[in-house]
Amino acid sequence: MAAGQLLPVTPALGAACAVLLAAAVAVAGWGRLGHGRAVLRAGVRAVLQLAAVALVIAWVVGALWSSVLFVLLMFSVAVRTAGRRITDGPGWWWAAAPIAAGVLPVLVLLLATGLLPAKGLSLIPVAGILIGGALTATSLSGRRALDELRTRRGEVEAALALGFEARDARLEMSRTAAATSLVPALDQTRTVGLVTLPGAFVGMLLGGATPVQAGAVQLFVLVALLAVEAAAIVVVLELVGRGLLAPGAPAGVG
Repeated sequence: MAAGQLLPVTPALGAACAVLLAAAVAVAGWGRLGHGRAVLRAGVRAVLQLAAVALVIAWVVGALWSSVLFVLLMFSVAVRTAGRRITDGPGWWWAAAPIAAGVLPVLVLLLATGLLPAKGLSLIPVAGILIGGALTATSLSGRRALDELRTRRGEVEAALALGFEARDARLEMSRTAAATSLVPALDQTRTVGLVTLPGAFVGMLLGGATPVQAGAVQLFVLVALLAVEAAAIVVVLELVGRGLLAPGAPAGVG
């Protein structure tokens, strides 16, 4: 089956996307979720960004240096996106630490063992998957940890009064909430093949790989994402415990 047969690129596809985006905006507004405009902006940005990527990707993957620059661009955007999701303060750039801590060791391991060829066509998609997972884990765990600290501010102050170090008091109150950020990756791994067929698996099948080859690659991607996201969450918790992700926050939080 060719990719075009799976989802043909026709005016009907564009119309369907527009209708679905409008429906998402309408439902968010009707449900008073507070994200109607954000949904619309996200959809429009996705169109523009994918169009731009489609125009430059063929040139980017042609050389290793340009592929590395593209990966660094993805990393920079992920850091800003995750950091701004966590805090509006000047410490948002600390989001670089958990994302790098999760992604860099996996990429180095893959390149060092030869499992990932040092070519743009291989490096960019794999790095993109890993950075995307680290971004999600970082933003979710950071927000949940800080929200928990704000909610349990009195408990943090009580722990401090009992002689706990500030770092230990914050970690004690925020660790469980932040750890729930790993649940989506766990659920995806547990239900793969039963509930969903992820993109890497389907993409390899469409590219001519055997089901066994596609399954092996998808398994690796899922396990790598678990490692990346777990590492990112641990680093986020350390940053929150040390008060680096929320400078200027109320006592006991930042």
